Amino acid sequence: MKNNQLGKKIVVGLAIFVGVANVGAIIGHNLRTPIQPAQINYPPVGDYSSYTVTVNPDGSYSVDYKGHDPTVLNNDSYVDTSNGLFGIGGRTTKTKSNQYVPGTPSEGVNVSGKSDARSEECIKAEGGGESNGALVGASLGTAATPFLVGIPYVGWLASGWAVMMGQDVGSSVGGTIASSIKGC
Repeated sequence: MKNNQLGKKIVVGLAIFVGVANVGAIIGHNLRTPIQPAQINYPPVGDYSSYTVTVNPDGSYSVDYKGHDPTVLNNDSYVDTSNGLFGIGGRTTKTKSNQYVPGTPSEGVNVSGKSDARSEECIKAEGGGESNGALVGASLGTAATPFLVGIPYVGWLASGWAVMMGQDVGSSVGGTIASSIKGC
């Protein structure tokens, strides 16, 4: 009988505890102010405009707006190549192109502002290399002349061809080596 009385007291105590906890939760839920959804004024968007909206849990928000974006479309490309004799004189080629949205004030203006001094250096180096290479190639072609003159009827013509061919090949090889050593 005592166990039965003790079980009833435990059940009644738990029921009172759960009831009071539920009443407290209901009162607390009703007293809390509801969060209103953010009222966002979206900016005007065109073909070249963009925006990003960040909404925080407390209802605040921020808008990152870029009008007439992008005005400049950049394209940078880097190419690593190895040129020259036996791959010596590797170079990195950087190509930069800018395209402008029609009607912008910077249309047709070079943004980088760099002069073409680097390309002038490359032109000078390549020209000097071609000149020296042509001289060396002609010398090698002339060295082969005594062997080619001995050919009947066309020996004199073959020796001239050898000198000219040596000059042309030496010019192209010399220009390539000089420009790759210079880093062009």
